[in-house]
Amino acid sequence: MRIVEYDNDLVCNYGSRSPVDLLSTASAVTVGSYDGVHEGHRKIIARMAAIARSRHLRSVVVTFEPHPRRVLKGSVSGPLGLLTTLEEKIDLLAGEAIDLLFIIRFTPDFASRTSDDFIRNVLVRVLGAKTIIIGYDHAFGRDRSGSQRTLEYLGIELGFDVEVVEEVCIGHEHFSSTRIRKLLEAGNIEEANEFLGYPYMITGWVVAGEKRGRTIGFPTVNVKLSDPDKLLPRPGVYHAQTEINGTLYNAMMNVGVRPTVSSEGITTVEVNILGYSGDLYGASMRFTLLRFIRDERKFSSLEELKMQLEKDKKTVELYC
Repeated sequence: MRIVEYDNDLVCNYGSRSPVDLLSTASAVTVGSYDGVHEGHRKIIARMAAIARSRHLRSVVVTFEPHPRRVLKGSVSGPLGLLTTLEEKIDLLAGEAIDLLFIIRFTPDFASRTSDDFIRNVLVRVLGAKTIIIGYDHAFGRDRSGSQRTLEYLGIELGFDVEVVEEVCIGHEHFSSTRIRKLLEAGNIEEANEFLGYPYMITGWVVAGEKRGRTIGFPTVNVKLSDPDKLLPRPGVYHAQTEINGTLYNAMMNVGVRPTVSSEGITTVEVNILGYSGDLYGASMRFTLLRFIRDERKFSSLEELKMQLEKDKKTVELYC
């Protein structure tokens, strides 16, 4: 999968300002924020890729960074609650057998472009769209004025066709990023993972902590999120996993304010990695969440906390 960025009409290789030319390749294209790259998203992407193969077109996913909500709502109070960071999204899309990921730098200037302008000058002129695949509820452009009807009208003039992928459901529940966020906020990790189609991820850097965990036999790594807009699930203890040097480790992750040892009220992510004792400071790590173990609560002493952590460890080990 090739990755390029589009910024103020300049198309560059991802992570550099080296310009590239994409004008000559006929493409099948789908457009969206694709936050979470969940099962519903992947149905759209899979359909686009299948059409591309059958018609000998390049398969292209167009997405946005930062998330449009960050720009359109101005100074949003608090994190946006994104299901995926850009790096996580790239890794998930890399598994979808697409040719090109086209990342649009979403700015106020870009947000002001009309849907007509976006279709003509980005999807058709830059990307060579010959077919555009969208979800059943898709809208785009300034004030979300672009719709299936807009695409079909312009398709007649500009020489592309449009296909709409219908709603995908589990039972009577349809796939949506909003639904998955609510599940995570309620601590319903296993159900959220079913909608996602993979275990929910938390990615970040290992930073220095207060090292209290070592004193009670449960050393932890303190994780600083790689993107502050990433959604953290309901406060509590979780069964998680991580890979270190090719080995998969089970872990206990605490998301919360650590009321037993701190009165600051600052939400942190601390992880006790079962069976690992090496130095991870400064490392970039990714954890997958498998299940909710218990709510976070304040204990009367470190000894009481230690006793509960022993119980949590046994609970996690039952699933290993």
